[in-house]
Amino acid sequence: MKAAVLHEIGGVPRYEDFPDPVAGDGETLIDVQAVAVETVDKRFADGTHYASGRFTAQLPVIAAFDGIGTLPDGTLVGFANPRLPYGALAEKTVVPEGSYVPVPDGIDPVIATVLGTAITGMSIRTAAGFTPGETVLVQGATGVAGQLAVKVARLLGAGRIVATGRDDARLRALGADAVINTAVPDDALAQAYLDARGDGYDVVLDFLWGRPTEILLRALVPKAFAFPKPTRLIQVGESAGATLTIAAESLRTSGVEICGAAKGLDQKTMPEVYGQVVTWTRSGELTFDVLKVPLSDIETAWQRTDLGGRRLVVVP
Repeated sequence: MKAAVLHEIGGVPRYEDFPDPVAGDGETLIDVQAVAVETVDKRFADGTHYASGRFTAQLPVIAAFDGIGTLPDGTLVGFANPRLPYGALAEKTVVPEGSYVPVPDGIDPVIATVLGTAITGMSIRTAAGFTPGETVLVQGATGVAGQLAVKVARLLGAGRIVATGRDDARLRALGADAVINTAVPDDALAQAYLDARGDGYDVVLDFLWGRPTEILLRALVPKAFAFPKPTRLIQVGESAGATLTIAAESLRTSGVEICGAAKGLDQKTMPEVYGQVVTWTRSGELTFDVLKVPLSDIETAWQRTDLGGRRLVVVP
């Protein structure tokens, strides 16, 4: 079979022949239909993810570890956890029995690869207890997940959405009520946060962390004694930096509460959240920007930097 094969840590997967997988006891063969290539896949391949050691312990290895495919009986499923050295970016892979779930009827395999990304946007409700009419600030709205978060916030009934990033035109195209460009000096960025906050940010969905969030937290500290309006900040990503310095007063007096995006997700809430995303997708209310490429183009596609907020989806 053909596959995207990684030969060295930090290398680029190559399109080449690889032995077909053979299912053992307790395993199932998957005919791969579509795979979304995300930042985490590249971090596993270049050895910078905290769990990449297991993935790269045996080289060569087929890149990526989840996708959409069909079972031997033709059922379309989302799968994960292939048995190494088999990954998702191949014509076929092999996974443990049960490491897959059916894809809802009416969902194209390419779009199915991106549904999970929209669940991050739903964390404004599951993690922060969002209620319709509240103001949402999406930190880092030009990426795939950030753009979907803006759309999800609107569908959930946000009264006002503020979006930050480095591409004003793309942010405005999303329909945000206010746009903040983070590629400005610190003082200007702090003032922009204050100017755009209106009655205050109820929920912040943060894909950036690092410098922009540090400036945001500093800007939210009141200048005089006041009973602050709570701001629930959900930590999702770290594209602007893995760490930041938080002044004690940023938590003591600003009303900011910080939690991770996984808060509130469990065996009960996850199906509900996923079901809502599927409903919006079927109705056309939630749309996804994808760039579909053939597996044979994986070397070029893997290195692309011009995706412009589209999710790269590879099909065999």
